[in-house]
Amino acid sequence: MKSAFLPDRSVVKVAGEDARNFLNGLVTTDVDRLKPGLGRFGALLTPQGKIIVDFLITEVPAGHGGGFLIDCPKALADNLATKLKFYKLRAKVTVETLDLGVLAAWDGQPAAQPDLAFTDPRNDALGYRILIPEDLKQKLSDLIGAELVDAAEYEAHRIALGVPRGGLDFMYGDAFPHETNMDRLAGVDFDKGCYVGQEVVSRMQHRGTARTRSVKVLLDGASPEAGATILAGDKPVGTIGSTSGGKGIALVRIDRVADALDAGQPLTAGGLALKLADPDVVRIPTKPSIA
Repeated sequence: MKSAFLPDRSVVKVAGEDARNFLNGLVTTDVDRLKPGLGRFGALLTPQGKIIVDFLITEVPAGHGGGFLIDCPKALADNLATKLKFYKLRAKVTVETLDLGVLAAWDGQPAAQPDLAFTDPRNDALGYRILIPEDLKQKLSDLIGAELVDAAEYEAHRIALGVPRGGLDFMYGDAFPHETNMDRLAGVDFDKGCYVGQEVVSRMQHRGTARTRSVKVLLDGASPEAGATILAGDKPVGTIGSTSGGKGIALVRIDRVADALDAGQPLTAGGLALKLADPDVVRIPTKPSIA
C-alpha cells in the first residue's frame, strides 16, 4: 500500500445544530446520507450552475465534536469558507478553516482504521482519504501499513484513472459538473432537494445537453503542455490537462471529436499525437447517475 500527503489540499469545518440542513441546501451531494467514516463527493456551484469549488466531505464523529469536514483545494479553502458564511444568514452554524491536510492511501487495505478516514467515493481505486496535520503523515502511514511516497505518485495514479482535478483539467468558475464528469463520479445527487445551481444541472441531465466532457487520453512519446489546444486536423476540439507517464486528461467537445474519429482525422496537441483511451466514450449519451 502507498500513501502520500497532498500539499494542495486543506480542510474546512462546518458545525452547529443547523449544519446538515444548511449544507444540504447549498451543495450538489446529499449531506443527509453522510455519517462518520463515509465520504461523499460534491461541489458548491454558482447560481448559473458552474463549479466554484469541488470537494470531498465527511461527517465528524460525536467524540471529535461533530460537524462536517470538507476536503478541498488549499488555494480555495478560504474562499469556500467565505462563501459558506455569506449563505449562513441566521442558520446556527460555524465555519472555519482548520490546520489539517489530506493523506491519500491506495493500492491495498489499511492495517488500521484511523479517525477521520473514509473511502474516496469517486473511484474505489483512488483508495482512502485521512484528514490529519502534515506532521503526522509518517506516523499515520506506519499505522496503516503504507509506504509514504511523494504526492507526484498519487497524481500519476489519479491521472491513470481519469479523475479530473480542478485548476488543471478544468477551470473553476468556468465548468459545469457534467463537463468534469461529476455526474459519473457520484458527485451529483439528482433526487435530493434544491441547491444552488440545481436547475441548470438538472436541465443538462434530463436534456442530455452536455457536449463537453473530461476524457482519458493516451500520449505518443512526449506530453503536450497543460492548456495546449487539441486539434482534429486544423480544427480545435478541446484542451489538454494534466499528464503523467504517457496518460492524460483532456477536456473535449465530444461531438467534434466523434466527427473527427468518424472521418479518420488524427488528434494532436502542441504538435504531438494523442488518442482517446476509450473512443466510445464520446458516443455514450448522458445517463442518470444517482450518488
